[in-house]
Amino acid sequence: MPRGRGRLPLLAEIAGPAEGSRGWGLTGADFEALREVLPQLTEHRVTAVAGEGEEPVVAAIALASAAAAAGRRTILVECDLARPRLAAHVGLEPSPGLHEYLRWEAEPAEVLRPVALAGPASAGTGGQLVCVCAGRAATKAETLLGLQSFAHVVEKLRAAYDLVLLVTPPVLGEPLAALSVVSRADAVVAGLPGDQAEGRTGRDVRAAIKRMPPQALGAIAVG
Repeated sequence: MPRGRGRLPLLAEIAGPAEGSRGWGLTGADFEALREVLPQLTEHRVTAVAGEGEEPVVAAIALASAAAAAGRRTILVECDLARPRLAAHVGLEPSPGLHEYLRWEAEPAEVLRPVALAGPASAGTGGQLVCVCAGRAATKAETLLGLQSFAHVVEKLRAAYDLVLLVTPPVLGEPLAALSVVSRADAVVAGLPGDQAEGRTGRDVRAAIKRMPPQALGAIAVG
C-alpha cells in the first residue's frame, strides 16, 4: 500500500449512542466539535458519509443536526437500502422512503420527513432538518442506485438545500452500491468507530474511501 493511502484527517469526535441503544442525542461538546467541521462542507453541497456498520448513519445524523442548528437548509438521505437504520435513530416511520421513490411507488411529498431539533444544544436555533429514510429493505441496491432517477433526485436536492448528506452502503461490503452514491457527491466524509479513525485498525475502510472519486475530507469518529 502506498504511503499515506489509508490516512484521513480526523475532523471531529462524537460520543454517539451507548452500546446496544439507539436512544441518544448530541451533547453540547459534540455540537461544538461538529460546528468546526461545517465550513469545510460549505463548498461541497452534496457530501457522502461512508464507512461500515452503524457509524456512518450516526455521523451523518450528527452532521445534519449541527448544520440545521447552524441555520443551513439540510437534508439527510439514507442510501443504504439493504440495511435501513435512519428511521429507528430519529423516530420516523421507515417507509415509504428512497426505495419506494426509486420504484415509482411514492411521491416526493411522501418521503420527505421534517425533523425538529431538540435538546439544549439546539435551543433557540429554530433549526430543522429533513430526512429521507431508505424505506423497506432492498436487494441489489446497486441496481436501484444506478438508475437515472437517483441521479435526478440528487440534483434536485442539490438545488433545493444548502447541504445534502448521503449515507452510503458499506464501502467494503457493497463497493458498487457505495460507488453509485459517492459518484453523485462533491466530497466524502468517513463515519468510523473511534478505534478505527486512525492507526492500523480500520485501514482498509479508510483506504477504500480515499480511493473514491470525490475529495475525501476526513473522518468523524463515533464513540
